[in-house]
Amino acid sequence: MADTMRNLPALRLIAISAVAGVVAGAIAVYVMGGADGNNAAGGSEQTACAATTERAAALKPSITGEVAALLPADPSQFLSDLAFNGPDGEAMTVADFAGKTLLVNLWATWCVPCREEMPALDVLQREMGSDRFEVVAVNIDRGGNEKPKAFLEEVGIRALGYYRDESLAIFNDLKRRGLALGLPVTLLIDEEGCLLAHMNGPAEWASEDAKRLVTAALGGES
Repeated sequence: MADTMRNLPALRLIAISAVAGVVAGAIAVYVMGGADGNNAAGGSEQTACAATTERAAALKPSITGEVAALLPADPSQFLSDLAFNGPDGEAMTVADFAGKTLLVNLWATWCVPCREEMPALDVLQREMGSDRFEVVAVNIDRGGNEKPKAFLEEVGIRALGYYRDESLAIFNDLKRRGLALGLPVTLLIDEEGCLLAHMNGPAEWASEDAKRLVTAALGGES
């Protein structure tokens, strides 16, 4: 009996690990796909982002508090070819935002942490969105627009643009690049389409920590 009691913590850990493995497997089955329009960049494009790796490292002092889970890009990756649909339903890529620093966030209505952080992303866009910075929240729900649009209306999202990729191609691309494990996924991308920082999981994007980070990414000017 005593031995059984001593082993209970270990048994609980084993059970938790097993459940985590099942969940991870389910996520992998759900998001994996074949070739699509989002492709990893070639060597010349990666070379073009070499200087951004230094900029990413310089951001580290600003990655604190509510956004401390962000990882500076090391090395940076060229992400201008990431594709999704714009508010008008037409295909577009990160390259269409050339000259802007972006906070790209992938979300879905079935992802509870995504739903919880959406109002904060809306606040960040409302307070800091400009001709130099934009929050690009890309919904990846399967099916039509009804469910994600209804959710955004329900929680009062007003400042964010409506970006979509129901094919999951953008998520699968980021997964292949080693940048996506689950949802939400957030990428801080510079004005040339090069990755500055990334994270998996939610953050408090309306916080002063997040605003300081954006200001630092813009070169100290909001």
